[in-house]
Amino acid sequence: MNIQVGSKIRRLRETKGFSQEEMAERLQISRSAYSRIENGETNSWVNHVEKLSKELDIKPEDLFIGADNLIQNNQDNESVIQNNTNNDTHITINQLSERMIELYEERIKELKEQVEFLKNKLDSNY
Repeated sequence: MNIQVGSKIRRLRETKGFSQEEMAERLQISRSAYSRIENGETNSWVNHVEKLSKELDIKPEDLFIGADNLIQNNQDNESVIQNNTNNDTHITINQLSERMIELYEERIKELKEQVEFLKNKLDSNY
């Protein structure tokens, strides 16, 4: 799955005329980390789905739709993406969404902690 998604990201990036360096900057990651995403060497693209979608001007689910992938509905009415080249590889959009929610919740928590720290620092200066 990582190879197919990485390949699609590469094609979309090239279509936009962006270099790997430029995409890495836009995602706020190193160029080597971005290169590993495109080469399918990592699944860290999951952590950057929203930014990738925004920069490449696509919907997040578009990363999964292509010649190599098929979206099907299972009996639980859950969208499942099945890689046609390897039937053992499955990922649910719901699981991806849950991971994105977890990441947002972690970020919100970090930001709240920063706000609290700055409030305390400001209060101690007065």
